Amino acid sequence: MQGYTRNPLFVAVLSASALFVALPAQAVSPPPAQGQNGMVASAHKLASQIGVDVLKQGGNAVDAAVAVGYALAVTLPQAGNLGGGGFLVIRMADGRETMVDFREAAPLAATADMYLDPDGKVRREAVSRSWLGAAVPGTVAGLEYARGHYGTLPSKSLVMPAVALARDGYALTQWDDVVVHADLLTAFAKTDAYVGKYFLNGGRPYRAGETFRQPALAKTLQTIADDGPQAFYQGWIADETVRASKAGGGIFAPEDFAQYKALTYKPIHCNYRGYELVSAAPPSSGGISLCESLNVLENVSLKDMGLRSAASTHLYIETLRRAFADRNVELGDPRFVENPVDNLISKSYAQQVRASIDLGRATPSSAIKGGTPVKEGNHTTHYSIVDKAGNAVSVTYSLGLRFGTGKVAGDAGFFLNDTMEGFTAKVGAPNVFGLIQGKANAIAPAKRSLSSMTPTVVLKDGKVYMVTGSPGGPRIITTTLQTLLNVIDYGMDVQAAVDAPRIHHQWLPDTVYLEAGALSPDTQALLEKMGHTFKVQENWSVADAIVVDRDRGLIFGGHDNRAPAGAALGY
Repeated sequence: MQGYTRNPLFVAVLSASALFVALPAQAVSPPPAQGQNGMVASAHKLASQIGVDVLKQGGNAVDAAVAVGYALAVTLPQAGNLGGGGFLVIRMADGRETMVDFREAAPLAATADMYLDPDGKVRREAVSRSWLGAAVPGTVAGLEYARGHYGTLPSKSLVMPAVALARDGYALTQWDDVVVHADLLTAFAKTDAYVGKYFLNGGRPYRAGETFRQPALAKTLQTIADDGPQAFYQGWIADETVRASKAGGGIFAPEDFAQYKALTYKPIHCNYRGYELVSAAPPSSGGISLCESLNVLENVSLKDMGLRSAASTHLYIETLRRAFADRNVELGDPRFVENPVDNLISKSYAQQVRASIDLGRATPSSAIKGGTPVKEGNHTTHYSIVDKAGNAVSVTYSLGLRFGTGKVAGDAGFFLNDTMEGFTAKVGAPNVFGLIQGKANAIAPAKRSLSSMTPTVVLKDGKVYMVTGSPGGPRIITTTLQTLLNVIDYGMDVQAAVDAPRIHHQWLPDTVYLEAGALSPDTQALLEKMGHTFKVQENWSVADAIVVDRDRGLIFGGHDNRAPAGAALGY
């Protein structure tokens, strides 16, 4: 463990076998999904099946990703979307790659002080669950950019399966959004009549077994299919969204939609134990934080230390504490901010970080200098796709909070994001979580707020080996990191890797969050003696991952057991 700070307590504890105690008992995961020609893992079975159907019809992974994105807008209305945005990472079998940034953009009328009252105080009611919280959606532009540059099939053929789902409906299960979150939708309907019109059943919540049809969304999707994706940004869909925004006190204008464009950036690259990671670049912080963490952890054998032992867990926590502090050092939209990417993902910087870690004692977060913690919603969704040629797509997109603003785009029939909440409302003032905010992520017209989304493709010998990602706000980063460690370091199959209990730390608050069963009581007690504070929380993310076994000619998929509505499907 060269490069780390020794501590007498660590030496004493290291001599005790309790540092490497056995894991708590946990449910055994089922075998991963298996295929030879392709795999789709997403948060809804119907969307995954549509993706597989596209692959079977001769489409490539990008074509399937477009179809799945539209399908999730129908089947997963809390996060799948037309009214949000996100990032996707493409790695083609011939070596071409890109990151498509379709993050939502601040309206042109947005200003740095738009959420302040005359006394300079933040108007909380204007930030969250409000039309003023909505940014210009990017999903349709992002999916079309990917298809146009890397896909093989016409746009209409990829939108029409979603049209059919919305028009004809599908039988609801107890796990579907409009059933599980009926109380939330009922509350939204009190302030937005379109929620009641399109997401309740005659004024009452939908029940499992009923058919959920979305005629307004079907019309919107049919327009996109017939007239092309640009019809979302110029035509009746944009007009209806602007009308609903103005009626609700928002600031959308036709120009916001007409000028929106998907952007592309070179993905973040780093190496870990012989694997090459291709991940999201700013304005996502995910790839930077992931690579920095892996660089720090690479110096030790995590497998020898033991899965979720006190030793490996302490090192994991301390690594995250520093990576998240660095994440908040003035990162932002690269068109507005110069991001110190090369330094943060360098091996030399990782050596400096390692040297600051005391292996026997938790470092208080107050002792580590960091920037501005970012506020973002947890209710995102992720999907992963690999085709028979070896092309891979990793997509994470979101509405922010569950159902975004809770506002529907009028008779266009889809929810709007609340991504404006991801910006700094007032420089130097705490946000709703008590986090002090800085200027790099301040509001500006057409600017895109910082994100934690971490869509990632892993290469082995230059070929796609793994595709992964997750929803969860800042916990996206730790979920993606743990999924990778579970496969690469601990040898889990992909299903066990996404199902395994999670541990999260994000610098501030200075608390380690655990899912039930993540640590044994003895291990937790040892870590508490080192100075760590723990809090158990219910499940917070849903990973969807794929691993390619080239030696056997098989593709394995894992959909997180925390979300029974989803599935990994192969053929």
